[in-house]
Amino acid sequence: MTYSETGPASDSLTVFAGFQRIATGPRTEVIAQLRRRADSEPVFVFDDSTGESIDLDLRPDAGQPSASPEPAPRTVGRPKLGVVAREVTLLPRHWDWLNRQPGGASVALRKLVEDARRIHVGRDAVRASREATYRFMSAIAGHLPDFEEASRALFAGEQARFEALVAGWPVDVKAHLAQLSANAWVAA
Repeated sequence: MTYSETGPASDSLTVFAGFQRIATGPRTEVIAQLRRRADSEPVFVFDDSTGESIDLDLRPDAGQPSASPEPAPRTVGRPKLGVVAREVTLLPRHWDWLNRQPGGASVALRKLVEDARRIHVGRDAVRASREATYRFMSAIAGHLPDFEEASRALFAGEQARFEALVAGWPVDVKAHLAQLSANAWVAA
């Protein structure tokens, strides 16, 4: 089996072969478990923080540093501080207001973002949990009975209805859905 790694790195992964969960845990441990597998049944690897299906490179030499790494190209911003320049499109009146703020546009935008993150932390956690649950559900259970209704219940925040709709689904799939949706039912 050869896979190429894509997507953002997560601390925890879950692997399914069909509807059976065969591995879960830190990325390095999951890769080691998958490399030891004797069968050739296809597996589906999911990032536990996003619910996204990801690909892994299971070749024994994968992940080894190359002999001569190329230096990263110089970018705009302050890379050593983690600052990356990006484009923001605003109306002229927005730019005028931002430029009148103490510290200028960048400081004002950072403050606005931090305030919004703090104020909406609960709502954002609910949304992230629902999206992760849906990504996993779509990838592994999209053809199971009541998938569409379960999706509607998930995004409507109807926990009892969601759980009733997925009650007949495979045990490992239900267990992973419960884990991913743990924060999906909290009122924002």
